[in-house]
Amino acid sequence: MSELMCNPTEEQLKLSRGTSNYHSHCDQFIIKDRNYSRQYAHLYAQRLKCFYPTLEKTIQRKWGNSINICKLFELKKGERCCVIGTIFKSMELRPNILKEISDEHNLMPQPSREKYISDSDTLILEDDLQRISLVGNIDVSKAVIGTIVAVLGKEDSSSKFEVEDITFVDLPSQIPATPPEQDRSVLLMSGLGIGSEDQHLLNLQMMIDMVTGNLGNIEDQKMTANIVQVIVAGNSLSSNAKNKDAMSMAKYLTRNTSPISSAGVRNLDDILAQLVSSIPVDIMPGEQDPANYTLPQQPLHRCMFPRASLYSSLNLVTNPYEATIGGFRFCGTSGQNVESIYRTTTMDDRMEILETTLKAGHVAPTAPDLLGCYPYFNDDPFIIKHCPHIYFTGNQPKFQTKRWTDSLGKKVTLICIPEFHTTQTCVLVNLRTMECQPLTFDTDISEQASDVDMADEEVGAKR
Repeated sequence: MSELMCNPTEEQLKLSRGTSNYHSHCDQFIIKDRNYSRQYAHLYAQRLKCFYPTLEKTIQRKWGNSINICKLFELKKGERCCVIGTIFKSMELRPNILKEISDEHNLMPQPSREKYISDSDTLILEDDLQRISLVGNIDVSKAVIGTIVAVLGKEDSSSKFEVEDITFVDLPSQIPATPPEQDRSVLLMSGLGIGSEDQHLLNLQMMIDMVTGNLGNIEDQKMTANIVQVIVAGNSLSSNAKNKDAMSMAKYLTRNTSPISSAGVRNLDDILAQLVSSIPVDIMPGEQDPANYTLPQQPLHRCMFPRASLYSSLNLVTNPYEATIGGFRFCGTSGQNVESIYRTTTMDDRMEILETTLKAGHVAPTAPDLLGCYPYFNDDPFIIKHCPHIYFTGNQPKFQTKRWTDSLGKKVTLICIPEFHTTQTCVLVNLRTMECQPLTFDTDISEQASDVDMADEEVGAKR
């Protein structure tokens, strides 16, 4: 149980915030010349083009130089070979435009589903010219749409490719990072949910006071003094913070009406102003935030935060996110990519899904098929071009972490950041040890035996 800092000691007064070098790599996700007239086929073609030469090296390393790498049009029945292409999954239960049409004409709408998978789903591999059905040693239920893979096998008599083995691309090189001599930490949080009906603002205020050094005993303050950066991974506002009247009005009537409640934005601004007065903060947009729907989500506008914007320590960044902090490369999202894969596979473990995207070398493989994204022409910014040291996703049901090592020895710390407004938990990453520690903030208001007012509240912070 931590103690409130009412009268700071001399040792507490001597504490100062640790520092670390910082460099943002979010410029790659900034959309400069917007053009929505292009087809998404260019994005898939560019993705396959970027992965092809690297996958050829992976094939040689894993299956040997004797394996023949073929295009689909070069396949010969019964001949063992390897094919590189994009995975697609045919799903009868996936959402489609017919649902919108049925809603429009007041017909019976399709039932909402948590997952779109069924036993009748089939897999298709497509290269730049043709496509072929996949059967054999491949798990249809766990296959992720949009991933680039190499499959080893042969074409059978029914013109289907019988899979013997499958491999993803090798991750790109990882920049060596030297751990700091002293503890230096990064605080990860997501899903603040400002404006939700069931939110306990006291828990959020406790977290802010802890980070800014206004709460806790000397040991707690030594720990928080080592925090050099805060990353807020999306959904800072709750869906309840939206203006319900504006949301239900016709679009031509909402031209001068904001669909976001100004009270929720003001509360968020107040919270951020407290944080950035003490520590640099990167704030990413999320699905519930007032940003563009499609990935990559562009930074929130500074005019939303008139108080917090007065500080240079407020960094409005994109989703996905990339930055180097203390020599360690961070990469992550606000969680839409994981949620999309969760709905289209049998994988329920969010850590398994996050690990799958890392193995595939792509942050959002289901975009644009199932996840909205910008129609890129000569680039796919979601490809992992530099192997990160810390790879995270926000707005998950619970905290999870894993130290993952690939076949070439590169080590990555994977983190699922829980929603703060439901779990009251954020994550502290120690850059010296790569240990991840969940911090849970809870309040326990108890009455004393006699006349007691709110000043006698017992406040506890769990670590």
